[in-house]
Amino acid sequence: MSKFLRLMLMVIWLGAASFGAHGKPEGQTIRFAMTPAFLHDQHGMLAQWRLYLENQLHRPVEFVQRDRYRETIDLLQQQKVDFAWICDYPYLVLKNDVKLLAVALHQGQPSYQSYLIVPAKDRSTRSIADLKNTLFAFADPYSNTGYLSPRFEVKRNGSDPATFFKRTFFTWSHRKVIDAVASGVVQGASVDSYVWESLNKVRPDITAKTRVAWKSELYGFPPMVAQRNVSDADFALMQGVLMDMPNNAQGRAILGQLNLDGFIKGSPQLYDGVAEMMRQFGEP
Repeated sequence: MSKFLRLMLMVIWLGAASFGAHGKPEGQTIRFAMTPAFLHDQHGMLAQWRLYLENQLHRPVEFVQRDRYRETIDLLQQQKVDFAWICDYPYLVLKNDVKLLAVALHQGQPSYQSYLIVPAKDRSTRSIADLKNTLFAFADPYSNTGYLSPRFEVKRNGSDPATFFKRTFFTWSHRKVIDAVASGVVQGASVDSYVWESLNKVRPDITAKTRVAWKSELYGFPPMVAQRNVSDADFALMQGVLMDMPNNAQGRAILGQLNLDGFIKGSPQLYDGVAEMMRQFGEP
């Protein structure tokens, strides 16, 4: 082999090695499921977050978006995704199928609430008891703040959630719950406080058409989880990257768009209150 040919082969090899190190991340793709509670219509921000995770993990990342919590539960049970950001209710439904990965901090706390919202012109409603025989919107049958919590309040007040309202329906999105109240389609709804507060920052013209009539107790913030067969190494790597976001300028910018302060490891005990409400309905 001539000296020139050897030199050319070396250049080609170095170029390929350089692309592997600095081009598209190598290795098996990490699949991360997202539910509509958090990132509805924020595709641009999701793209930024995906690139950030790829740079930090040195692995390709794919965000998998689904419209209903049940679909995300199925993905985790069937091990078709590695990680997911889910609601506290599905987390408790999944139990041994997942491992708690991280819990977000919103306004400095790993917690959120259920907001009972009504049209802004309704100045008299103070609790869910005032909405008997009205049209009411739920978010999703696997939502805590958008389904379990309001039904629990009806039950705690001595009424039957199945007959208390004149009519109910699911919007399949907390954002759409807010829209239903803002447009006057329903007289009331229960919504994730984080979603309402986040929308209030970017679309106050919509939230101004609603009024928060009541706030629930604090619940553990919807967790990020790993499906049970994710390796310890991948689990620790993803957890570390999430925890480190406040220490990275790009990470802080993404957290700002998410209206979050950061992530902590969290504890299953954060969800004891939701578990007790589930037991009141005979649910696992």
